[in-house]
Amino acid sequence: MKIIACYSIKGGVGKTATAINLAYASANDGMRTLICDLDPQGASSFYFRVQPSKKLKLDSFFTRRDRLIRNIKGSDYPLLDILPSNMAYRNFDQMLAGMKKSHLRLAQILASLSDEYDVVVLDCPPNITILSENVFHAADQVVVPIVPTTLSQRTFEQLLQFYKQSNLKKRALLPFFSMVEQRKRMHREVRRLMRKQYKRFLQSEVPYSVDVENMGISREPVLVTRPHTPSAEAFLQLWQELKSLNKL
Repeated sequence: MKIIACYSIKGGVGKTATAINLAYASANDGMRTLICDLDPQGASSFYFRVQPSKKLKLDSFFTRRDRLIRNIKGSDYPLLDILPSNMAYRNFDQMLAGMKKSHLRLAQILASLSDEYDVVVLDCPPNITILSENVFHAADQVVVPIVPTTLSQRTFEQLLQFYKQSNLKKRALLPFFSMVEQRKRMHREVRRLMRKQYKRFLQSEVPYSVDVENMGISREPVLVTRPHTPSAEAFLQLWQELKSLNKL
């Protein structure tokens, strides 16, 4: 089982759109896939038309495999399941702070699902917290969407610094450019500079697209609603790139 986290310190960079389309692409490629919505806002749950979980309590999320599995729900797509979020997830850090080996709890509970799934996609909230550390330890790859602006460049540098200070493996970080607008000079320049500074940028780039924004209306992956558009093709390329790196 491979765990792919979609993560960014910064919000509004296309993180959830990435998670949704990667999860769909994985399932459509024959992989038993689970998307785990860790964000209390529950955007992935909303997009997949799954109601927020009300029964799963925080104290059992990281400790009770049986209860976790009971809260996993099917989606409208074959081989794709979702563990929906709820607003109680905003208290994850408070609960984790009181647990032994708190930074490894997510890795331990997800490892117990390895017989059920080939790929787990994590849709993560935009911050650096104890939950984020759990994500970094659990994920085989941390996919980081970056809008090519100076502010996004700064937040990625902060993430690299956190990895260094925490002795985490920077090779797990796989940034890619998201919401790219070729006509913007800043987008062109930031992409050039960041690719020069950090060699592990993925080749895939997802362009800015109204089709992706409209996912909130259709509540379906753009790979379903507009499969032949540049944005859908970019998400598919991103999946193929990750699939190759994961040797799936």
